[in-house]
Amino acid sequence: MVEAEQARADLQRALAAGDPVEAIVDRLVLPLVERAVPEWQAVLDALLALPEIGGPVGFSGGVIAVGIRLAVVEPRIVAAGLFAGSFVPRVMFDEARRITIPLHVLLQWDDRGNDRQLALDLFDAFGSQEKTLQANLGGHTGVPHFAGEDAARFFVRHLK
Repeated sequence: MVEAEQARADLQRALAAGDPVEAIVDRLVLPLVERAVPEWQAVLDALLALPEIGGPVGFSGGVIAVGIRLAVVEPRIVAAGLFAGSFVPRVMFDEARRITIPLHVLLQWDDRGNDRQLALDLFDAFGSQEKTLQANLGGHTGVPHFAGEDAARFFVRHLK
């Protein structure tokens, strides 16, 4: 965790100074993805082993890089709701091109911690034939109530 804390501090300094952040983002996000994805897969294993729970499975939220990797490596996930708003290592763009499941991507247009153009470029990179980008005015915590309702309708369509 010391490495992650150092990468976070380095990222904050680089952002404040207007310095390039790509290498720092890789140091921060890629180890998180490597740790989190197997944990999510273990959660899926445990939940789907319960007799009252069955598929298909959808994924929503969290760090978008984790959602990208899960959508690529986890065949039990048939639809995903992703939140644009975190830094994405460039290597994840190659993985995004391999995603073919339906996607619902939420982008808060005025999120100061989000590189809007990077989020739009990532959306373009997704290989899904069915992908929706919902952009709303407001900052990171300004997600309108109806955005959740729209995401719920997306999952109802794809997880029937």
